[in-house]
Amino acid sequence: MKTIAAALLTTIAAASAAFAIEPVPGSITYGGAQPRLEQAPAGSNFFHTFYLNGTEVHEIYKVNADRTVSLVSRSMPND
Repeated sequence: MKTIAAALLTTIAAASAAFAIEPVPGSITYGGAQPRLEQAPAGSNFFHTFYLNGTEVHEIYKVNADRTVSLVSRSMPND
């Protein structure tokens, strides 16, 4: 039973990595940048808004335990 649970967790982790949101020009983590937020609490979220080719882009980032950030969501509202 433990091997089935371990295999399931491995599959879920691999699938989530495969569907990770890739940074685009204007994203905080674009080009492999790994900013560190020294005063933000680990686990907190923050928003980033910018324009890409004239379209407003909203991103949500999560502060990791090591104070780096991860892109968790992106939306582009319809006009």
